[in-house]
Amino acid sequence: MSGKLHLVKRHRKESGITGESKHIERCKEKLNTLAISVMNQWPGVHLRVIEGWDEENSHGENSLHYEGRAVDITTSDRDTSKIGMLARLAYQAGFDWVYYRSRSYIHCSVKTESSVGTGAGCFPAGAVVHTESGPRDIATIRKGDRVLASDDDGKMIYSEVLAFIDRDPNTTREYIEITAENGVAITTTASHLLLLAAADGWRESFAASVDVGDVLLTRGTGSVMRPSRVVHTRVLTKRGVYAPMTRSGTIIVDDALASCYALVKSHSLAHAAMAPLRWMATWSGSKEAPRGVHWYANALYSFSEFVLPTSYKYP
Repeated sequence: MSGKLHLVKRHRKESGITGESKHIERCKEKLNTLAISVMNQWPGVHLRVIEGWDEENSHGENSLHYEGRAVDITTSDRDTSKIGMLARLAYQAGFDWVYYRSRSYIHCSVKTESSVGTGAGCFPAGAVVHTESGPRDIATIRKGDRVLASDDDGKMIYSEVLAFIDRDPNTTREYIEITAENGVAITTTASHLLLLAAADGWRESFAASVDVGDVLLTRGTGSVMRPSRVVHTRVLTKRGVYAPMTRSGTIIVDDALASCYALVKSHSLAHAAMAPLRWMATWSGSKEAPRGVHWYANALYSFSEFVLPTSYKYP
């Protein structure tokens, strides 16, 4: 490994192996695992870390580089054709978050020690959804509310919230903010499925795979959605995770269309697999969503790791 890797030594001297530095050690552990995988995958090629611990305040506010939890990586030969496989190797090495930051390198990070676990795709507190009575913060949405979504034909409808796939007001995660030329900017986790404009309606894409030039489907007038081209993406750290599941399986958040699902690159497949959860939610009288990932979704995501083809999985 080479590059700006200042993750551990100085921090260990100053503070010892405390709760804060445990995630730095964890990041280093994942890097070491990844470095071995890279050498096995491409003999003679090494992992190159181009950005690690930031002591010069060169990143955006709340960047995980300031906490030693994030690294930007490429291969020693800087071969951009290896970036896709490098992302998969990083995911297999145990990084919690893997993002194609550009065509030339990948951004990876780990969760804090207290938040390690299985997560689902979601939206942060402050994300806006539209109810029949007007716009609301997604953090205030409850089971039974009807929010703006889309039907299978791409027309805007109001759809009932049946359950939450993930809900935790107190955790902090990295998100991707994707901005379109009409000013719409949706913020979501890397593994969440967005529904982009396509010639035959929409196509699915993980948020981490959305590129400048792709086309979001955004809230229009009447029942018609309006396409708008992506002009910018960036990584943010925000508080709160919310993943409402609607009856239609879609939801319009921050004026952009998204699937309610994540980790599986097929909206129709995920919607079919979640049918038992929709049925159970219909018969449950409680409106208070439990904290964390719903047990059914957690089991389903774990099972999918073993049965789904690689092309359907989040890298």
